[in-house]
Amino acid sequence: MDKAIINRLLPDNLPLVADIEAKYPQRNLKDGVKVTRIAPSPTGFMHIGGLYAALISERLAHQSGGTFYLRIEDTDTKREVEGAAALIESSLSYYDINFDEGPIGKEGSIGSYGPYVQSQREDIYKAYIKDMLETDRAYPCFCTEEELDEIRRKQELNGVVRPGYYGQWAKWRDMPEEKVLQALDSNVPFVIRFKSPGSPDGKVIVHDILKGNIEFPESDMDIVIMKSDGLPTYHFAHIIDDHLMGTTHVVRGDEWVSSMPLHIQLFKAMGWKTPKYGHIAPIQKNDDGGKRKLSKRKDPEASVAYYDEKGYPKNAVIEYLLNLANSNFEDWRRVNLEASYKDFQFSLNKLNNSGALFDFVKLNNISKNVISLMSADEVYETGLEWAEKHNEDLASLMKNNPDYVKNILSIERGQGAKNRKDIATWEDLAGEIEYFFDDKFDMSYDILCEKVAPVSGDDIKKILNDFMSSYDTSADKNEWFDKVKAVADNNGFASDMKAYKANKEAFKGSVADVAKIIRLAVTGRDQSPDLHAIMIVMGKDRVFSRINNIISA
Repeated sequence: MDKAIINRLLPDNLPLVADIEAKYPQRNLKDGVKVTRIAPSPTGFMHIGGLYAALISERLAHQSGGTFYLRIEDTDTKREVEGAAALIESSLSYYDINFDEGPIGKEGSIGSYGPYVQSQREDIYKAYIKDMLETDRAYPCFCTEEELDEIRRKQELNGVVRPGYYGQWAKWRDMPEEKVLQALDSNVPFVIRFKSPGSPDGKVIVHDILKGNIEFPESDMDIVIMKSDGLPTYHFAHIIDDHLMGTTHVVRGDEWVSSMPLHIQLFKAMGWKTPKYGHIAPIQKNDDGGKRKLSKRKDPEASVAYYDEKGYPKNAVIEYLLNLANSNFEDWRRVNLEASYKDFQFSLNKLNNSGALFDFVKLNNISKNVISLMSADEVYETGLEWAEKHNEDLASLMKNNPDYVKNILSIERGQGAKNRKDIATWEDLAGEIEYFFDDKFDMSYDILCEKVAPVSGDDIKKILNDFMSSYDTSADKNEWFDKVKAVADNNGFASDMKAYKANKEAFKGSVADVAKIIRLAVTGRDQSPDLHAIMIVMGKDRVFSRINNIISA
């Protein structure tokens, strides 16, 4: 195409391709070192599937001693949501998925291969498009929407199996330059299309690092690479960026599998090495006996923000996603109880290829394990940080009683795998703290009688009186329980569970019933952490005050 026409299609002051290539030199990579990226579009909230893909990409890069970078793909201005790019950055930062290169805020960045926001790279794309026009790999297309609709209508009438702009239907592909000039003189809007070298009958085998070899029809579509607004399409822009930024591996959702032939064709047309592509199945959930992928509209858990709102520790969410990705992570964690998840050797070969199923029970169990391994100070600080954003009453209670709350949280900690596992989220924290405070405590004589029936009211009062008479704050846990067993024996309850099971008719109940009566009177709960430890933290005065309120009713 004549240069004068090309200069009318695109500015003549664009940088030279050779200068761009020199500005972005090839990375000096050793064998096995990977350069990966996450390249989201700022079109809404951060999806849990996006965090999943980012985690996989980050682990692949950093395990190999490579580079993980963030690129914001914002060329689709119609779908862009204000603040979405900042949300992507903050979400990655919150979950410690740290990128080595990428945008920082609206103007800043780290790394030598930026800008890392596509809307700031417009001249780069146009320079390559101009080079493609000069080398007959692209051409302008002045089709109006009405003309494109007419092409589609004719294809339908003729029973064309593959509708689209290609071959005989590519009206402007071989249009004489005079027609191009006429359209330019008439200020007709235009796009730039890739001149596909593909054959309509050709087949191509592409290799997916997760799915293996896949056979596709060869791409022969003359796709748009520059829209009428001057911005590139996703298909073209990401090819340029992945080349210049030295991407070696691309992990993305499997909705892009069908685009592989086109993307590989574009890389070949540019004369560049193609990154290795891997496509992951979406996270799914059970729904009326079937399975479907998590929906932005239907499922609140699809949003990354949901997990912070509910109070899941960030490490719990990351470890859950690693468990979805590699099922052997659970076994590794069992052996490496207190190691960082970053010590786990993630493997693409073990990646769940059929679509991981979201499971709240599993997430909660992992979260309980994560919180159980925290110190009381860590639980206090992290729980308070969450409460200050989401539960003002809990935050006030914790801030006004820091030492008491930390003592509460110290119960059954420091025991490794035997640590208490009753807190799954920071939302649960209120229920595990509030009953230690008298104004939050709620237990009456009548309710206690209902809960321990058929034990009589007289027996309940005598058991509680006897317990107070024998209570010794200096007794250790074993000595304390021996006293509980003595109370049981004194009131006709079996202190020996074997003897009770062998002859239940001989006793009013067992020591378990006695312990339940004391637990309910002191905590108001059927179940709780270690009761002896609870009483030490509450103090004798509070314990006796609660028991006396029960027996005086």
